[in-house]
Amino acid sequence: MALLNSIFTWFMKKRIHQIELFMKYPHDVQEEWFQSLISTAEATEWGKKYDYTSILTPEIFKERVPIQDYDDIKGYVDRMIKGEQNILWPSDIKWFAKSSGTTSDRSKFIPVSEEALEECHFQGGKDMLTIYCHNRPENRVFTGKSVVIGGSSQINNFSPDSYYGDLSSILIRNLPFWAEFKRTPNMEVTLNPNFEEKIEQIAQITIKENVTSLAGVPTWNIVMAKRILEITGKDNLLEVWPNLEFYGHGGVSFKPYREQFHKLIPSDKMYYLENYNASEGYFGLQDKSDSEDLLLMLDYGIYYEFLPVERIHEENPATLRLDQVEIGKNYALIISTNAGLWRYKIGDTIKFTSLSPYRFQISGRTKQYINTFGEEVIVDNAEQALAEASKLTNARIKDYTAGPVYFREAEAGAHEWVIEFEQQPNDFNRFCEILDAKLREINSDYDAKRFKNMALQAPIVHNAPSDTFYKWMKSRGKLGGQNKVPRLSNNREYLDPLLKILQD
Repeated sequence: MALLNSIFTWFMKKRIHQIELFMKYPHDVQEEWFQSLISTAEATEWGKKYDYTSILTPEIFKERVPIQDYDDIKGYVDRMIKGEQNILWPSDIKWFAKSSGTTSDRSKFIPVSEEALEECHFQGGKDMLTIYCHNRPENRVFTGKSVVIGGSSQINNFSPDSYYGDLSSILIRNLPFWAEFKRTPNMEVTLNPNFEEKIEQIAQITIKENVTSLAGVPTWNIVMAKRILEITGKDNLLEVWPNLEFYGHGGVSFKPYREQFHKLIPSDKMYYLENYNASEGYFGLQDKSDSEDLLLMLDYGIYYEFLPVERIHEENPATLRLDQVEIGKNYALIISTNAGLWRYKIGDTIKFTSLSPYRFQISGRTKQYINTFGEEVIVDNAEQALAEASKLTNARIKDYTAGPVYFREAEAGAHEWVIEFEQQPNDFNRFCEILDAKLREINSDYDAKRFKNMALQAPIVHNAPSDTFYKWMKSRGKLGGQNKVPRLSNNREYLDPLLKILQD
């Protein structure tokens, strides 16, 4: 195994020179990808619609092709799901990454091409290991196996030749042989659609393995870790896996989980590396151990544009090229990809912390949201659920806000709501139950996290006295004008001061 570890490490480290190349010549690399994407898609239905053969510069591209969101491309995606090809991208697309929905759909289905798998998602996974091997040359991560908790994948209802599932499950189903060889447990267990059963199987199998690395969303890794400690009676994961040294995480902010992982893995030598891998593409990696900033990955088949958030509601907002961005400003991410997403607004906002090379931090979403556990609840979801609960309990809401309750030692997380009613519901407990049930109905990711209270318990709802929000806004100097009560937050910066007012 030591020899195999040396071979893998040598292979991964070769890639570091290519990473250094795009760090040195970022604008040239982006220009090359722009030209490649446009020329490749010239003969597609989309390419003909916008006459890609005459698009010679990014400026022409921006003038001719409008910014898209999922609702704009849904009709094209529906046709692709049913088997039509050469619509947005020339190569056959058979995989669709299922993500949480928009205002009009419970779920989105993002096309994943063969090029996106190989040149983007898989390359990102390999680069994560490349950076780790480069930063820690003495590593022994390849002497053991990696535990990856994936989603489930299934044949969809439209065509026997197209498939959908969580992005993680699509990646696992298509992993190269060497990656599958180093992973545990087997694919059948990893893709088990029964999450409770899958966690039990993973725990029972992996406690017998030499696990050196973990990968995946922190939420599910904590659930797995707690079950492993219950089974083994051990105090921490290092007593189960003494050679554990690396965790590659992403999907949600790691800040709420950092302390819990330090308790689960009490070692200063444990290496944590964040990745920014969404259904739409793999965008960033934490390339420095002493900084939480992410390196923008520029050679993954993605052409980037950046929309200043103050322009986001304009009818035809002007975007910026990479060489036009500034440090510290909020930009909505606009991408064109080798899976046929064209000038697609993914909903995330970033702030650059460095321009040489381009490093950034994820600053939020273009809409208010809660995504502490991967549930991606947006304001539209909240408004629908509150409207349903109010209608069925004859209530009227004056103001509300909501945020996360983080994992405790032996408890799952939750959403905590503070609601001030203009007219009280005729049954407050029923109001809370309907709120939860409607959120589960309209948001598939929230529903998954609520499954048997494993990641999210039922919401905690506070019935706030009259004028609670007025007092709170006044205390913040936010009365009048354009000031609005923030509806959803991915942290507790609004909840805790409000709860203090309730307690006073």
